[in-house]
Amino acid sequence: MQADNITCAASIGAGVIGYSWALKFAMAGLEVWAQNRTEESSALARERVHASMESLVKNGVYDDAQAAQIEARIHYTTSVAEAVAHAQFIQESSSEHYEVKWELVRELEAAAAPDAIIASSTSGLLVTEIAKNAEHPERFCGGHPYNPPHLIPLVEITKGEKTVDATVECAKAFYSRVGMEPVVLQKEALGFICNRLQMALYREVANLVLSGVCTVEDADKAVTFGPGIRWGIMGPSLVFELGGGKGGVEGLMNHLNDSVSLWLADMADWKSLPAEWAHVAQEGVDAELAARPASKGNTPETLTEYRDHMLIELLKLHEKL
Repeated sequence: MQADNITCAASIGAGVIGYSWALKFAMAGLEVWAQNRTEESSALARERVHASMESLVKNGVYDDAQAAQIEARIHYTTSVAEAVAHAQFIQESSSEHYEVKWELVRELEAAAAPDAIIASSTSGLLVTEIAKNAEHPERFCGGHPYNPPHLIPLVEITKGEKTVDATVECAKAFYSRVGMEPVVLQKEALGFICNRLQMALYREVANLVLSGVCTVEDADKAVTFGPGIRWGIMGPSLVFELGGGKGGVEGLMNHLNDSVSLWLADMADWKSLPAEWAHVAQEGVDAELAARPASKGNTPETLTEYRDHMLIELLKLHEKL
């Protein structure tokens, strides 16, 4: 399969992640089949697509006519076989249980073309195990997005033991073609790249708050208006490359090594978050929301609207929308 030849994609399990995948593919001009198990779930997916398109129109990405054309490219079904009958790229976003994935693999292979690429949105399961009963395990890979994938470009491609390089290259080219930014894991790793990075940071957020160093709100502000605002432009190693001046990242690391070693020795190295953290975090978030102006989101609903607006504006700067 060649990425340039893909004209039809399927999103299997069009829930919170799957509907967004379907929308992303349709935004790229593909015909898309969005599958759910029930008509009620399909109706909800359609509502989510429409609401997301309204947000994109409101933020100046599309006009009403373009939005209607994009929505018209998405076809809804409760049949896996119908969804994948003409799909050259299949993105599955079913529940995170191997038993569910194994049954779905059987259904997909019974109905899909033998050269169709099948990518799993799994955030924690291994591709090797998902595809262990497949007739063609070589065409399976992981394609882990970040929510919502129609706005956040990152997708982490993972390989199983029997995944061939051609599958990875095709998936990478396809994701790039539809406007994603793919990264490829050279070997399977629990949590992939970004989940591990963000949880390493969040572990230290919990440590700082529980140690009385700062509040949840101030930790959020520190990330948002400190390194986070730079990370929205470039990654941490590139940030340090600039911070090191003529010496680059190597010079900066050598210069800071003694100080950084002291910080690292004082930081949390827990292997699980303290039991009380969930409650402390929720109390902190509730207080933080109460202090936010409505224009920047002070309820889950308005916070989502604010997030999407800011993501869209940042993506415009990155020429991703």
